[in-house]
Amino acid sequence: MAVSISRRRPKSSSRNLEAKQSYFGLTILCNYLSRISALVFMIILIYMWSSFSTLITGNIIHVCFSTRKIDNLYCLSAGTHPSFEIPTSTNKNSSTITPGIDQDNAIAEPVNFPYTPHPVTAASRLLINDTDERVANAVKVVEEQLQVHRSWRSKPNKNYATCDGNGIYVYDLPSKFNKDLVGQCRDMVPWQDFCSYLSNEGLGEPIAKLGKGWYKTHQYSLELIFHSRVLRHPCRVSDETVAKLFYVPFYGGLDILRWHFKNVSNDVKDSLSLELVKWLERQGTWKRNSGKDHVFVLGKISWDFRRSSESPWGTRLLELDKMQNPIKLLIERQPWHVNDIGIPHPTNFHPHSDNDIISWQLKIIRSNRKNLVSFAGAARANAEDNTRSALINQCTSLGDEKCRFMNCSSVKCGEAESVIELFVESEFCLQPPGDSPTRKSVFDSLISGCIPVLFDPFTAYYQYPWHLPHDHDKYSVFMDKKELTQINVVERLANISLRERENMRRYIVYELLPGLVYGNYNAEPDKFQDAFAITMNNLLERVSMLEQPHKD
Repeated sequence: MAVSISRRRPKSSSRNLEAKQSYFGLTILCNYLSRISALVFMIILIYMWSSFSTLITGNIIHVCFSTRKIDNLYCLSAGTHPSFEIPTSTNKNSSTITPGIDQDNAIAEPVNFPYTPHPVTAASRLLINDTDERVANAVKVVEEQLQVHRSWRSKPNKNYATCDGNGIYVYDLPSKFNKDLVGQCRDMVPWQDFCSYLSNEGLGEPIAKLGKGWYKTHQYSLELIFHSRVLRHPCRVSDETVAKLFYVPFYGGLDILRWHFKNVSNDVKDSLSLELVKWLERQGTWKRNSGKDHVFVLGKISWDFRRSSESPWGTRLLELDKMQNPIKLLIERQPWHVNDIGIPHPTNFHPHSDNDIISWQLKIIRSNRKNLVSFAGAARANAEDNTRSALINQCTSLGDEKCRFMNCSSVKCGEAESVIELFVESEFCLQPPGDSPTRKSVFDSLISGCIPVLFDPFTAYYQYPWHLPHDHDKYSVFMDKKELTQINVVERLANISLRERENMRRYIVYELLPGLVYGNYNAEPDKFQDAFAITMNNLLERVSMLEQPHKD
């Protein structure tokens, strides 16, 4: 008897099979999509990493956007709005600082606040709340230190061509401390060949459009520019025993820059600095005065060399015990250290002779300044300080007739031609703080005859005692950024009389400008002292005050 056996499965089993097949199909699809999503996500991350870098220091987040233009790497100097830990006394025994460069950096109770603690009046005097004694004491420390720096100034027009026994000795450091760092220029920034900015002994390539003496100089090129000039200084000596000033050509700024976009440990970042100090300690010239007669020129801001134990930012070079006695020249000083001295940011103008300076002076003094106010910059995303945003809103709301805004987030502000052209045609140039208090743009505006409008005393007034006068009203206008919600900046500037503007501009062009620019490596000025000459003359004046070491 034949038996028919049905191979048809129960409905429940069929449904289970279909569900499993659907589940497996969905799983494969999800895995495939997740791989695509992960790949896309990684591509986005890689792109974002090539566009900006984020660092966290305590409760401060530092975001540095590159916009793929090396000239916009100002944010590499420091994090957004570094907090100042300020001393409330100079030392345990005195409330004033005497002119000794080995002063104790003793700090009484530190006061933490953002870097704009006080407003300044039209006469550029700080207005201090009488009840805020600690802050007042802190400002007093800064002012006393600036007085110390000014006491080192050489006599006006003093000529050191004969040197009078004040010889300058330039250390011949092992190449890893300078030349080899320049040789790494192609790898310093992932998306940009930095070498063109370090060519021509730090001046960069010539800018034909702006005329003679103009170069594509990067703001971090000071170390190369200064080194080149010192090597040609008439007071340079080859015999270290007759020298009074010792120049250490360490390119510490380039040392920092090469690590900005690399994931390396703090030990790696500090390694070259530590090697340098050990090398110096073996030199008899260092030992004889404990480094007091030594000078370093560092082409970045002080904060980059004062890394705290909690922060990944920069190196600890200037926090090392052995580095407290030497003089450190920086584009931005740490206000509470008497041996930090600010000198001008390098601009793009490097005259060769007096005639180069005079020609430029005549050009900008005769310029048709069709813009009342201008601002070249960009808002800072997520910045604690909204000064820039407030100024941009005020400026753009009035139109180009009253205020010209050059948006550096979309325009190539790194091209000197664009910025200088704007400043030469403007009466006033707004100069709010950036990622740190100072701005190269302040010096760009000054050498263009454009009166800088400052919103923070740390931007210039507490920085450059050798190159800018104590009377700030001669060359700038100050407005308290805390008042920006109550005042219209452009209207207030419009109320400054034409005569006042002309007096300020003539002072800037004829008195300040020559001393704010660094001549080229073969500069032969006779009538003028440039920024380099002023710096060197004051350094020589300083070392002449040092007590001579006791001979055994």
